[in-house]
Amino acid sequence: MKHEIIIADTGESYLCDETESVLVGMARLGRKGIPLGCRGGGCGVCKVAVVEGQYQAGIMSRAHISEEEQKAGCALACRIRPESSLKVKVVGKLQKSACRPRQPA
Repeated sequence: MKHEIIIADTGESYLCDETESVLVGMARLGRKGIPLGCRGGGCGVCKVAVVEGQYQAGIMSRAHISEEEQKAGCALACRIRPESSLKVKVVGKLQKSACRPRQPA
């Protein structure tokens, strides 16, 4: 099942399947600089705050997401899968790439 993911910072949205990470879905926006190298929760570049919605979270490095942050809704986009529509705010280094104005094709 696919769910709508809304990036609160830009208002953009995309569909993300329950079987894929929010980061993989975000990459389909076609932005240069969306980091897809690590994808294992170890680098911390894709940090987001989930403002609305439910998700399943995988293991994330405590060096990048503390227990307190996780309880407050912060997560690494590479380690969460949507269980409903989500609204996320980009809070990590990904913000530079995900939130810049889209270049015309």
